[in-house]
Amino acid sequence: MGIRSFFAKPFAHWVVNKYRITQSEAIEKQLFWLKSNVEKAKSTLFGKAFGLDKIQNYIDYKSKVPIFEYEDIKPYIEEAVAGKKDILWPGKPAYFAKTSGTTSGAKYIPISSESMPFHILGARDALLHYVHHSGNASFLDQKLIFLSGSPELESKNGVPTGRLSGIVNHHVPSYLRTNQLPSYATNCMEDWEEKLASIVEETIDQRMGLISGIPPWVQMYFDRLEAKSGKKIGELFPDFQVFVTGGVNFDPYREKLMQSIGRKVDVIETYPASEGFIAFQDSTGEEGLLLLVDAGIFYEFVPTDTYFSASPTRLCLSEVELGVNYALLMTTNAGLWSYSIGDTVKFVSLDPYRIIVTGRIKHFISAFGEHVIAEEVELAVKEAMEACPETKIVEFTVAPNITPKDGLMPHHEWLMEFDVAPKNMELFQKTLDASMRRQNIYYQDLIVGNILQPLKIQSLAKDSFIQYMKSQGKLGGQNKVPRLSNDRILAEGLLGLTTE
Repeated sequence: MGIRSFFAKPFAHWVVNKYRITQSEAIEKQLFWLKSNVEKAKSTLFGKAFGLDKIQNYIDYKSKVPIFEYEDIKPYIEEAVAGKKDILWPGKPAYFAKTSGTTSGAKYIPISSESMPFHILGARDALLHYVHHSGNASFLDQKLIFLSGSPELESKNGVPTGRLSGIVNHHVPSYLRTNQLPSYATNCMEDWEEKLASIVEETIDQRMGLISGIPPWVQMYFDRLEAKSGKKIGELFPDFQVFVTGGVNFDPYREKLMQSIGRKVDVIETYPASEGFIAFQDSTGEEGLLLLVDAGIFYEFVPTDTYFSASPTRLCLSEVELGVNYALLMTTNAGLWSYSIGDTVKFVSLDPYRIIVTGRIKHFISAFGEHVIAEEVELAVKEAMEACPETKIVEFTVAPNITPKDGLMPHHEWLMEFDVAPKNMELFQKTLDASMRRQNIYYQDLIVGNILQPLKIQSLAKDSFIQYMKSQGKLGGQNKVPRLSNDRILAEGLLGLTTE
């Protein structure tokens, strides 16, 4: 037993007990962070504009601070990016996390010196919960790889700026630095394919204990390793025990990744965002991710059926219910205020508070009023793969086809790249459609009413999604393919490539 694994177990026990106490005080912790964040920011430009000094409780807060999307708060962020102080939070941000927005171009999310530690603690404590519940800490003595963005940061008027994963890389605890891969030089490579080739060379003969990253990009890494070595990942890395993932729903990628590994490894799911570390899997025996209620963030929840109304319903944690889809708002100790991060979540437990991510508030299909969401299509895929268990899916996306070229009725078009296609494509397609009709009454009514015909699958050639993302300058890193689109921009981009 190494020194890291030896000390990890008692520390994990202490951390888990601390979280249990925190969860028992979840509502009080949330109100503390609302009061604390408001108090600290009342003298900022934003605080003066919205009367933060007059806020005494959550009702006051809702009456004075509206819901903000990035475009709404962008003028304040531009002031901060220009180097001005005391805009959204006292002083200057410690960092700007740069993200590639789909509608707003590059986005700059402020990170403060107060919020930065919670990004690190969220990742650390996810691992410690796993250590506590599994009793396994030996992976900490092996090599650890984090497939992430470049740690090289640019300066925006004196504020270091880059991908969140690159920023976090500068804060990896010193006791993990000695077994962290890839090397700093490799991590700084901007070209994903060149970087991936270098990562393979650096890791192929190492004793890997933990691998972390967004599933589609980890799959690319596994494919390269397998092609070079001729071995399954689990054979190549006999010490590989833990896979840490986040950023997307893991289920659609699970089967193919596990096939590449060739044996069982434990999976830890996390929910990090540039705005803050939101949740992590605290137990392998329970559904959902533990909401981090004491991490500098005050959460609000907007039922999705009211989000686009003139007066959206806004709820605090004490008011949420099980099984309802909510748009997630965050008020953070970095200066974001009732900020909609674009994700939708659903509570699967209220004691403790556990959530699942169900999709994106603006990633849906409602060309005919059906409002299909990501949770529905991902469950449909899971059921279709159970009906055709030989199937392995690389990636997929769904878009409406309003005016099909064959002149027939409109339909939902599922663009799918298979590693192993279903032997019975008709059964696979019918299972998808039956699942969608069962889950979404509006979709069912449109089919029954002959407004839509049943969905159709378009099989794409190998590496279609990779080639498309490359063409958009979004290959690798933290970039994700939208699961749903209400237009055909992504669909036409993919169909512009060679199809099978």
